[in-house]
Amino acid sequence: MEIQNPLTSSANKQKILIEIAWETCNQVGGIYTVIRTKVPSMVEKWGNNYFLLGPYFPQTATAEFEPIHDLDDSILGKTIQKMRSMGLGVHYGYWLVTGKPRIVLFDLATVTPKLNQIKASLWEKHQVPTLHVEDIVNQTILFGEMIRIFLTELANDQASKAEIVAHIHEWMSGTCIPDLKKDGVKIATVFTTHATMLGRYLAGNVPDFYDKLHTFNWLDEARHYGIEAQATIERLAANMCHVMTTVSDVTARECEFLLGKVPDLILPNGLNITRFSAMHEHQNLHTLFKDRINEFVMGHFFQSQPFDLGKTLYFFTSGRYEFSNKGYDITLEALARLNWKMKQAKIDKTVVMFFITKQPYHSIDPEVLQSRAVMDEIHETCNAIEKQIGEKLFNASASATDLQMPDLNGFIDEYWRLRLRRTIQTWKTNKRPKVVTHLLKNEDGITDYTKKANLLNNPDDKVKIVYHPDFIVSTNPLFGLDYGQFVRGCNLGVFPSYYEPWGYTPLECIARGVPTITSDLSGFGDYMMQIMRDYEQWGVMVVNRKTQDFHKAAEQLSEMMLKFVKQSLRERITQRNRVESISDTFDWSNLRAYYDTAQDLALKRRK
Repeated sequence: MEIQNPLTSSANKQKILIEIAWETCNQVGGIYTVIRTKVPSMVEKWGNNYFLLGPYFPQTATAEFEPIHDLDDSILGKTIQKMRSMGLGVHYGYWLVTGKPRIVLFDLATVTPKLNQIKASLWEKHQVPTLHVEDIVNQTILFGEMIRIFLTELANDQASKAEIVAHIHEWMSGTCIPDLKKDGVKIATVFTTHATMLGRYLAGNVPDFYDKLHTFNWLDEARHYGIEAQATIERLAANMCHVMTTVSDVTARECEFLLGKVPDLILPNGLNITRFSAMHEHQNLHTLFKDRINEFVMGHFFQSQPFDLGKTLYFFTSGRYEFSNKGYDITLEALARLNWKMKQAKIDKTVVMFFITKQPYHSIDPEVLQSRAVMDEIHETCNAIEKQIGEKLFNASASATDLQMPDLNGFIDEYWRLRLRRTIQTWKTNKRPKVVTHLLKNEDGITDYTKKANLLNNPDDKVKIVYHPDFIVSTNPLFGLDYGQFVRGCNLGVFPSYYEPWGYTPLECIARGVPTITSDLSGFGDYMMQIMRDYEQWGVMVVNRKTQDFHKAAEQLSEMMLKFVKQSLRERITQRNRVESISDTFDWSNLRAYYDTAQDLALKRRK
């Protein structure tokens, strides 16, 4: 990648951009994806004047961090040396992601002895209550203090030579903002909240959350949910930065009522689409990975319920386990309706719906593993028989005196006949296929709803359910696919979220040429409706959850899925091509401009 010359301002000063997040080089959630995928686009513009700050955790840094030992040529060198001379743990190097940006990671343990002093200062100066908070809050307070020291020292060293912008993501990095403003540190600050703390709690617990937004008292609600410290930090950061932003118009309404601040700008999220592109081979890849999913489905269902894989569609939903927020409840209700509609219409197809999320479990269900293992044994036996038949068929055909097809049964040894028969006999059962692939520690909303809706993989069901309470990785013994490959192998992603500030899961579908369903209460769905009038023609369906109640929205969702089921193979292929063709719309090279605007505005306001 060609690096541009360092950016300069009208006063001939360099411009330096520092991006700061708890999830920099620390994969714990969706913001990690935002930061990591945006890196190549940022490096393309800022070159060596772009840096990132994050916390140092050895377990993640080992895989993603490469140290730089020579500080002499670094803009940050003097600041890093100064902090090290204070006894603070500062690691400087490259983040080993596409773009390979420079990154500074802070060892929080080296400032831990001062935790109570820092907390006292936050209370005295800004009335941030931090008594008896959970450990994650203590860690973020330490992180914020190290950010504050770093930015203050950097400004002292570089302010006469450079204009510095600090783009700070989420409350976990935001405790530094009030002090930076109070101390008059010469750095422009942009604060982005990707989801308000209170919003996430309230949406999952208060019916008709959006209709009641204007009625909430933020402090009372924060105390009720035990998140007063987090909500206070977030509110201060939003109101004391130079430019406050969020990721969607949906979240902007939360900010207005829960943070007391209307965002200055909306910064929609993107992906590094080139990372997902496959040289226009998405159709071939879909077939390849669907075949791998077929293997799982055969092992899981064919013991007792064989069906035509050529007439089977794979739907899926995924994300953190928030039963209502993520729309798992409305998805299950819609699937029950779809099951009934397909039976009534006598549609000769099967839908297998995968729920991929993370819940506590003891282990993979031994019966599920056993079924897959026995099916693999059948496969190996058939391969052996195929090889034996092939060799004997060739010999018989070559020596034949007539043109008749030999009897293939005569080519199979009795040993292989008996082995195949016994293996199949061992495998077959009258039991219903399991809904859950793992032994859950506790029943949850998904298991309860499948029972309530009778989505239990009954023999006559057109809609089958597979609940996989763990994220899919390549080492998974059930699928042998990583998550991206699994997505490519599916036919439709279903994400009708009730609370979703942005929503990377439907965007990841688009990037892989997979049609998707989202909702108008997700940032992504709202954005699609703004930028594209005929979005459904491009493989994106949007459920109306703003003005419809649960049951009307579930009915709309079931009709969307039914319409998809009724499509022909040719129509589905055409739709996948259309989906893939619009993915560039969401490439960071196009969406970076929103960030550029925010950072330029922060510099103007600081002056």
